[in-house]
Amino acid sequence: MNKAIITVVGKDTVGIIAQVCTYLAENKVNILDISQTIVQEYFTMMMIVDMTKLEKPFEQVVSELTNIGSGIGVQIKCQREEIFDKMHRI
Repeated sequence: MNKAIITVVGKDTVGIIAQVCTYLAENKVNILDISQTIVQEYFTMMMIVDMTKLEKPFEQVVSELTNIGSGIGVQIKCQREEIFDKMHRI
């Protein structure tokens, strides 16, 4: 399985989850786990996703998610799971 961690942080607004999840579905990215909360007026979401069926280069998805975030006023980061695995081994 090819997993990645996606985080979304920013001022809460209508449609954040819809836009991110629509993009993921259109690109055959399966959401394995999702957590989201709103603290005062700030939205945070973390997802663990499976990118096994992804047909684009990973770097392109990172760039496109960044652009989606810019368009809706949030910061979206997508990182490979291996980064987190290696950080915890050090």
